[in-house]
Amino acid sequence: MLSWEERRSLVKIANLYYNDGWTQEQIAKKLGVSRPVISKSLQKAREHKIIEIFIKDETVHTVNLEKKLEEHFGLEDAVVVPISGQTPDVVKLSVAQAGAYYLSKNIKKAKKMGISWGTTLEALVQEYPYEMKKNITIFPLEGGLGRKKVEIHSNQLAYELAKRLGGTCSYLYAPAMAESSELRERLMKMDDINAVLQEAATVDIALVGLSNPYVQSTLEDIGYLNQNDLEQLRQLGVVGDMGFRFFDLNGNPVNSSFNKKVIGISLEQLRNIKKVIGVVSGAHKAESVLAALKGNYINVLVLDEQIATELLYASE
Repeated sequence: MLSWEERRSLVKIANLYYNDGWTQEQIAKKLGVSRPVISKSLQKAREHKIIEIFIKDETVHTVNLEKKLEEHFGLEDAVVVPISGQTPDVVKLSVAQAGAYYLSKNIKKAKKMGISWGTTLEALVQEYPYEMKKNITIFPLEGGLGRKKVEIHSNQLAYELAKRLGGTCSYLYAPAMAESSELRERLMKMDDINAVLQEAATVDIALVGLSNPYVQSTLEDIGYLNQNDLEQLRQLGVVGDMGFRFFDLNGNPVNSSFNKKVIGISLEQLRNIKKVIGVVSGAHKAESVLAALKGNYINVLVLDEQIATELLYASE
């Protein structure tokens, strides 16, 4: 228990520091004590609930979610974007903007970066500021040839991001998914394709999106998957994919006929990349994100508030 005199002294110090804006040095001089005494008094005032600090800002909730995600899933960083009643398109744009900002602040030492494909990553690249980094090369993490939605293919995103960074890019002159496993094998033996994939597997940073193949699936939209394919994936226990690579509830790669056609780095290779940034929006992807976290494919996650909340709830 504090005596009345001690409590009064702590209140006086706290009032001068927090309400009047005095420095600890100024308070020490006024009271004729050393600065460490003032520091210890402020700490004591907090311990005895004389001081209670409230952060009054709407972002405090998302900052707390970030901390919980980092601690629970062992993430290097988490960036949670508040949604506050926004439409899905606006949420995706907000997440893309947050991803672009995070990347621009954490890309300084990177010499090689890989990028996957998809609408969220396209939005991120469009939001990325123009800056002259020059000494960086961007690699596509999987193939990307075709006529539908060319703007979201990894080759195009690698080109656009390199342009914004003032760097260079390599192209993977192959489809993301070959028509047959035999064609894939022939393409993978080509020097140009093999060389780019070797480089893609050893990038400093990889930028990936995540997908739920059954709900609002871009894979289905552009014709890579039909209803029979989706039914086969369900039977195999697939809950999500990254870069055309499917995985189950525990994040284990699923050996399907599709995997034998994909031209791109594997999930195992992705896991070995030092920094993998997952950028994702939409509550329908929560189960897919959770599985990817269980598989240890991602160590930085940029996502919206709703997915963050569902991830923590599902993992309790």
